[in-house]
Amino acid sequence: MSALVLVLASLNVVAQGITPKYSNEFMNIGVGARGLGMGGAQVAAVKDVTAAYWNPAALLAIEHKYEFSMMHAEYFAGIAKYDYAGFSTNIEEDNQVAVSLIRFGVDDIPDTRFLYDANGALNYDNIQFFNAADYALLLSYARDFSDVFKAGINTKIIHRNVGKFAKAWGFGFDVGGMFLMDSWQIGVMLRDITTTFNAWSHNAEMVREIYAQTDNELPQNSIELTLPQAILSLAKTVSLQEHFTVQAVVDLNMTFDGQRNTLISTSAVSVDPRVGLEVGYKQVAYLRGGVSNFQYIKAFDGSESLSVKPSFGLGIFLNEKAYVDYALTDIGAVSETPYSHVFSLKVSLEPLTEGFRLHKGWGEN
Repeated sequence: MSALVLVLASLNVVAQGITPKYSNEFMNIGVGARGLGMGGAQVAAVKDVTAAYWNPAALLAIEHKYEFSMMHAEYFAGIAKYDYAGFSTNIEEDNQVAVSLIRFGVDDIPDTRFLYDANGALNYDNIQFFNAADYALLLSYARDFSDVFKAGINTKIIHRNVGKFAKAWGFGFDVGGMFLMDSWQIGVMLRDITTTFNAWSHNAEMVREIYAQTDNELPQNSIELTLPQAILSLAKTVSLQEHFTVQAVVDLNMTFDGQRNTLISTSAVSVDPRVGLEVGYKQVAYLRGGVSNFQYIKAFDGSESLSVKPSFGLGIFLNEKAYVDYALTDIGAVSETPYSHVFSLKVSLEPLTEGFRLHKGWGEN
């Protein structure tokens, strides 16, 4: 019963404030093993279908008519499953669209409310199971305005459910921009720009008895808002000798919902930097690394130390159509969470002809 109480009690926490600091937190994990292997520093560096998540303006960097991507990861020793699938294609020369689906869920949670039958006898056959899962559907559009500036927008539909006990539907927008200057790329991403809302509805009758036994207040139907975030990103790509390329990226993730435990923290804005590096060889093999989640950890003696979350990744070009990426990372830098293995596959079909875009793109300025 303890697992069920924990899940249900979390619903009560959600209902306590209309703007909880970590609303829709599953949307901050990231997608694609390349991005996760670089510490999540991607807003100015992404160049494929995963740009729909990181910065929709960068969808215009895709060099194929059709591009697909899939990713699977498991966290907390396999308890939680995280999956992503994306597709992108162009509509005319200066437009690009994409569809992305994200799921983060814990499956087969035991419901032990009826473990004891009417006679008080223990009956394990009465145990039922349910899922707690978060879903996001992203509909993305990118527009090529000039050789220097590209822009994009996401429409986000959020669905969250905890078995038959509670569910929520949400809606929001992201806006992204890319500025290209020779070997430099500047990215701007405004997430939840109009705030993203979740409308929660609870089946209170199903949990009335267990909440009374545990002295918890019944959850109420409520509206939860996710406040805007802004990400400023800078990336530079250089060639070394004939076969090697190096790309360095810095993202500054800025939140405005009160003071957080970040590297730069004020009452007005908190800034969480992410740093990524990618070394490529002949555009066939890639070695990646990154650091993120800078936090100050306070010891029992009152002293503080700075903690970071490192990540590592590899990328392999299999053939003209398929890429495989791998990342070694985790969600929480300061917890005992085991490192997680992340795999993603990208398939690209029908290369665009040279000069297909109306304006110059990445590496052409």
